[in-house]
Amino acid sequence: MSPRVAVLGATGAVGQRLVRLLDPHPDFEIAALTASADSAGRTYRDAAEWRLEAPIPDDVADVAVAETGPEAVPDDVALCFSSLPSDVGAAVEPEFVEAGYVVSSNSSNARLDDDVPLTIPEINPDHLGLVEVQRDERGWDGALVKNPNCSTITMVPTLAALETFGLEAVRVSTLQAVSGAGYSGVTSMEILDNVLPQIGGEERKMETESRKLLGEFDGAAVHDHDAVVSASCNRVPTLDGHLENVWAELADDPTPAAVAEAMRSYPGVDLPSSPDPLIEVFEAPDRPQPRLDRTVGGGMAVAAGGVQSTPDGVQYDCLAHNTIRGAAGASVLNGELLLEEGYM
Repeated sequence: MSPRVAVLGATGAVGQRLVRLLDPHPDFEIAALTASADSAGRTYRDAAEWRLEAPIPDDVADVAVAETGPEAVPDDVALCFSSLPSDVGAAVEPEFVEAGYVVSSNSSNARLDDDVPLTIPEINPDHLGLVEVQRDERGWDGALVKNPNCSTITMVPTLAALETFGLEAVRVSTLQAVSGAGYSGVTSMEILDNVLPQIGGEERKMETESRKLLGEFDGAAVHDHDAVVSASCNRVPTLDGHLENVWAELADDPTPAAVAEAMRSYPGVDLPSSPDPLIEVFEAPDRPQPRLDRTVGGGMAVAAGGVQSTPDGVQYDCLAHNTIRGAAGASVLNGELLLEEGYM
């Protein structure tokens, strides 16, 4: 019997992606959907105002949405996927964990807490060991695990591939899709014929989360990578897919071909949602592009290209689908890792 799961914040943009990914999932069965008090009691079909290109799954369309709280989720639910706003997540997610639930969360709260795993299964699965530290220190029966910010998760797999050349510093400029701000985050009058050259808090997330993800876990704590990461984040008028221009300073002096091969051959993991390859490298200098390449690997792969040498390393471009790999799909993949490692 498949583990039963709940989706917290199921009516929002990422919540809808979670539902779409989980409905046909081979290992999980959706048992509960939660949202705000305004949606509670309504069918999911009515509450969600479904906006994805694929139709709302028949299995959940007529399910009654519950108000978000541990008391609304059946006791036999093994895992909760959270796409709650960060302020709500900060208040509610600990309540679920204290009640014994395991929570795989896309919300930004607590990502940098010392005892909370911030995990990309292909990059740092060993960081899941922080769950035991978390349980010991907080007295929790459940667990809280986070996936990183949508722009961070686009870049970090490529940086992990560069570790073989001695990663010393990173600069990145992002061109982020409007869907990253949610359905009501950016108005058409703001973004059409325009670029917004600052996204609140995004630079800080990339600069700190990247170093934690690439850090070393010694069994008790994660020690951040010592590379300096500097980010400039920009909102552009594309619908989906975050494109990023990355400059990496390296201790070695690899050729562009060697860098491309390191990315192309970077290993994935044997989990249902992990793509093969993890990083798809394009030879054409004008790729990747959001409209053409955001769905590589079913939206779960990272696309890279334009690799060229610089005086102190390499420059390249990378791209990922921000609401699939960068959000809902990342949470599902962490859920698969939690199941694989016996934390549920």
